[in-house]
Amino acid sequence: MQVSSLNEVKIYSLSCGKSLPEWLSDRKKRALQKKDVDVRRRIELIQDFEMPTVCTTIKVSKDGQYILATGTYKPRVRCYDTYQLSLKFERCLDSEVVTFETLSDDYSKIVFLHNDRYIEFHSQSGFYYKTRIPKFGRDFSYHYPSCDLYFVGASSEVYRLNLEQGRYLNPLQTDAAENNVCDINSVHGLFATGTIEGRVECWDPRTRSRVGLLDGALSSVTADSEINSLPTISALKFNGALTMAVGTSTGQVLLYDLRSDKPLLVKDHQYGLPIKSLHFQDSLDLILSADSRIVKMWNKNSGKIFTSLEPEHDINDVCLYPGSGMLLTANETPKMGIYYIPYSGGCQLFVVSGNRHFRVNCMETQPVEGDRGLRRSMDGCIRRPAERVLGPAPRWCSFLDNLTEELEENPESTVYDDYKFVTKKDLENLGLTHLIGSPFLRAYMHGFFMDIRLYHKVKLMVNPFAYEEYRKDKIRQKIEETRAQRVQLKKLPKVNKELALKLIEEEEEKQKSTWKKKVKSLPNILTDDRFKVMFENPDFQVDEESEEFRLLNPLVSKISEKRKKKLRLLEQQELHEKEEEEEPEGKPSDAESSESSDDEKDWVEEVRKQRRLLHQEEKVKRQEQLREDRQTVLKPQFYEIKAGEEFRSFRDSATKQKLMNKTLEDRLKLEAKNGTLSISDTTVGSKQLTFTLKRSEQQKKQQEAEKLHRQERKTLRRSAGHLKSRHRRGRPFH
Repeated sequence: MQVSSLNEVKIYSLSCGKSLPEWLSDRKKRALQKKDVDVRRRIELIQDFEMPTVCTTIKVSKDGQYILATGTYKPRVRCYDTYQLSLKFERCLDSEVVTFETLSDDYSKIVFLHNDRYIEFHSQSGFYYKTRIPKFGRDFSYHYPSCDLYFVGASSEVYRLNLEQGRYLNPLQTDAAENNVCDINSVHGLFATGTIEGRVECWDPRTRSRVGLLDGALSSVTADSEINSLPTISALKFNGALTMAVGTSTGQVLLYDLRSDKPLLVKDHQYGLPIKSLHFQDSLDLILSADSRIVKMWNKNSGKIFTSLEPEHDINDVCLYPGSGMLLTANETPKMGIYYIPYSGGCQLFVVSGNRHFRVNCMETQPVEGDRGLRRSMDGCIRRPAERVLGPAPRWCSFLDNLTEELEENPESTVYDDYKFVTKKDLENLGLTHLIGSPFLRAYMHGFFMDIRLYHKVKLMVNPFAYEEYRKDKIRQKIEETRAQRVQLKKLPKVNKELALKLIEEEEEKQKSTWKKKVKSLPNILTDDRFKVMFENPDFQVDEESEEFRLLNPLVSKISEKRKKKLRLLEQQELHEKEEEEEPEGKPSDAESSESSDDEKDWVEEVRKQRRLLHQEEKVKRQEQLREDRQTVLKPQFYEIKAGEEFRSFRDSATKQKLMNKTLEDRLKLEAKNGTLSISDTTVGSKQLTFTLKRSEQQKKQQEAEKLHRQERKTLRRSAGHLKSRHRRGRPFH
């Protein structure tokens, strides 16, 4: 159970703590309670008081016995019996619920408004009836005298469904484009709806006419507020005959007296989020307003904040248990919130008279318990300070009052800054055992409290080198912190061990450089989750025999030998745990410079050596390939040519490949020589290219045959014409 205090008001979170899954056996649950302190200290007020994913709305029945909540996924409604502190029933629905309301005192008559325009009626046994409204609904209210349901939504009309006649009545036509929320005054039956334009329209259900109009958007704008968009009405609630609270989408709450069009009070949540819920608490004259982030409780007369509640997750709905200090919330999380503000009716006196005990409220003249003749008196009384509270615990969980009183009587122990807590052993080390029983030592639990100044003086006298020890301890702590950030040499990954060792060495060098020079250190690859797979998956193993690796890492042979030796040592260290050795000191700069020059020479020699080895390996591979080619016997392979295609020699493909390797200019010149391309200048001054398509041998032969055929026909026509002309002249044929 988590306790928070704001403005001297204690709020107990009864739903805080770890939740155990349903499929766990009782034996495992008991074992977890023994091991885990959080599980042992949690309070499960109502069993399974949660939803599978998200809870959207929560309400209490009029008789206070049942708590109903809707949520997802899948869409469902759950009813909890407070007398049994457990789940009564659960019903799954076809679509998500926008809001719902209980028409009876218990759960026997419930109306659900779904997000797919359906209205669903449930009875005690389950589903009863289902109907549909013309537009998507956002809120509804029930008018008890006429048995009418008023639905508002994405329309300018307010739909009326009469439950006595079982039919729709003529709707109310508003001046708004859409309506967000609505409410009916329980005293005189006035119907009010909040519009998307930021107005509140009030209607009389008897005459079905509008009787009033309030401009909430204009009234919510003050000199201090910053408005980026037009405020719309997001919440609406009546209290009594004349009071009405209006919540806007920009986070303001307006308190109206119905006799005036100006708000009595404007309260800003300062978050800019839409107000989702409004409730009145009459005993302390409080208003509870909630957005998706915070629940604020403030005085409706002065606007002074009483307390506030800020859960970890976003709030969807808030329900105040009637006549108590319990608050229920529906959040964007499976768990539904239960908060309790304990009750204490002001300053109280506890009077002891003989064997009789009396509790007297200081706000009253008469005692709460005991004889009527007892009056308030401070003699022989224990006074309990007044507390600012919301109300008593509900009847079904009255044990909460006793529990909170025990927590208040046994507060957590605190250690004061001006005093030092010492044990008897510490006193023996300081030589102050003779002060036991004197005013310098105050006995507390298993030790004593003594003045911090006296403690420092005595410790300085007993141990004058305490500062040196303190300094050494601080240096040791700093070194341990830096060692904790490093990757431990004893634990190397299974994959790429040499690469990991290389990274560790580089990290050590960086650590030394950052110790001398204050340089900002970069993150290590070994500790980065993005490169975690490199040292876990064998597919990422570095191939040290590849050509690329050997050329890029010319000194890999020497360094790898050193690292292999280190790896062997580390494997031995894993088997035999040894004490940590001190870090080796850094080398002088001259040695480093000489070593760097030697490394450069070695690097050049190693590169040459690696190239020679690579050339030799290539020669060996070629010789092996030639031997394999000689040993292999080539067999002829036959291919079938498709019908209608000619066989071309392999030279054509070779010439075509050579032609494709040439540039565009060379190809154009070659085609111009062959006659397939002609280039000419135009009158405008531009170039004109004309391409002729290449023909196959078969097409060429066919073209030559057609040419010969045309020539023969021409000769025949000429000879026939010559004979006809001679016949006309009368010459004989020869």
